[in-house]
Amino acid sequence: MKTKEFQSILKKKKIDFALFYNVDYDKADANMLYFSGYKGIGALVITRNRKFLIVPKMEIGRVKGIKRHVWDKNYRLFEFVKKKVKGKVIGIDKNVFTLNHYKELKKHFKNAKTADISKICGKLRTIKANKEIKIIRNACKITDSILKKCFSNFKMFRKETDVAAFLGNETKKLGCEMAFNPVVASGKNAAVPHHVPENIKLKNGFCVIDFGVKYKGYCSDETRTIYIGKPKEKEIRLYNFLLGIQKDAINNARIGKKCHDLHNKVNKDLGKYKKYFTHGLGHGIGIDIHELPNLTEKSKDILKRGMAFTIEPGIYFKNRLGIRIEDDILLVEKGIEILTKAKKELITI
Repeated sequence: MKTKEFQSILKKKKIDFALFYNVDYDKADANMLYFSGYKGIGALVITRNRKFLIVPKMEIGRVKGIKRHVWDKNYRLFEFVKKKVKGKVIGIDKNVFTLNHYKELKKHFKNAKTADISKICGKLRTIKANKEIKIIRNACKITDSILKKCFSNFKMFRKETDVAAFLGNETKKLGCEMAFNPVVASGKNAAVPHHVPENIKLKNGFCVIDFGVKYKGYCSDETRTIYIGKPKEKEIRLYNFLLGIQKDAINNARIGKKCHDLHNKVNKDLGKYKKYFTHGLGHGIGIDIHELPNLTEKSKDILKRGMAFTIEPGIYFKNRLGIRIEDDILLVEKGIEILTKAKKELITI
């Protein structure tokens, strides 16, 4: 993705090559996957005019559409990289490079300087290509289908962990991974935005379920709040109030809009409930579950065509209840496309 544009930036900033690496199957470097389509063990080198992977022999079959070199295991990874490329300035993502690996890099490239390219990569990944958009759409469709099945079978669950296990099992059945550990928060637990499901009986009241899958390397992120038992009229009004605010926020998301303006309008619309909204309005989605843009109070990001992001206002009354409604949105030329389509009217169980 966008390799030529990236190489132009390297040339402009006088960076000889960018280096991405991965030594853990469970923690693929997002930039390495983005630029190469490969998420196994090894390294990716992008110079001003070429791009290649260095991978173990057993991983050759996973490399497609890009030049690769077989990593000679008689050499350490960065030592072998040194045999294939030279440069005085190396671009690295300092959000990913560990201190130990940085020391290892400097050991083999003693006279080279490093330049942080994390912001460059983040901005490039913000605007999704058509291929990425298709994948994210499918990730959202899969998420919708699993949530629909979850709500249809909800009476069979006894504990928060039962719901979380169901979501995980259904995700695996469809050949996907979990984008993150799901939130299943019932009763007063719903007041904790990132509550970890407990091995306890599901409690009456609002139940927040925040869930997403990773499909072909790309994430979805969707939240629905249901009600266990019979809601009071004031609880229904509170839910519908937040739903109206969420829908308005989605409708206000347009190309050229400042992200902090979207967030601040939601704060204004919440009125007396503003102090119970304790997190940002949303975030970008892609290979990582949290990417640019940031829809926060102090964000300097501006919405552009091709951005995929969440809109997720919430209200949380400590030790009482919580409500959050979240959709994934794509900015298109004519406005918005809502990617997540699971029912948002309050479901009672």
